[in-house]
Amino acid sequence: MNLPVTLLQLIDELAKLPGIGKKTAKRLAFSLLMKSENDALALADSIINARKRITNCSRCFGISDQEVCQICTDTRRNQKVICVVEDPRNIFTIENSNIFDGVYHVLQGAISPLQGITPEKLRIAELEQRVCDFDIQEIIISTNPTLEGEATAHFLMDLLHTKVPLISRIARGMPSGGDLEFADTNTLARAFEGRTKF
Repeated sequence: MNLPVTLLQLIDELAKLPGIGKKTAKRLAFSLLMKSENDALALADSIINARKRITNCSRCFGISDQEVCQICTDTRRNQKVICVVEDPRNIFTIENSNIFDGVYHVLQGAISPLQGITPEKLRIAELEQRVCDFDIQEIIISTNPTLEGEATAHFLMDLLHTKVPLISRIARGMPSGGDLEFADTNTLARAFEGRTKF
């Protein structure tokens, strides 16, 4: 028996979400059909509200439901230290660790000439302006340890080294509890380069 067209459309849309395959999408679709109408409509309303209200913070370009996000307006945070990340999701990862009390700047990508992503297509000019406007004392570059992330980090270092007293890069290497046997050569190389005194 063929599934109704509207159900197939729902499955197709759910399967477009990251990490959701066809089987999981089908399970989710059937689960939604089994929910009460109020529950299903509440989910639909939440999606619509998020799409309408969530935007980019006008200062850091993270996600927010206000013009300037709560992190940028929090006077308890160190406004002189900016952690630069590629993606808004990176902010929440760092925030969950409770190890950083400064503010953020989201580049919204990384330099990748092969994909046509040049520095002009990222939020680098806005970062440079923030450095000048807010007397920033430290930039922590937290781009991903990929070729694109490294290229972006080097570009930012070259651009900002005369404008900020301190530019640092998050350490990379062996994770806590990691096993040397399973580490790739790049991870090991970074771990040796970033070693500290014992």
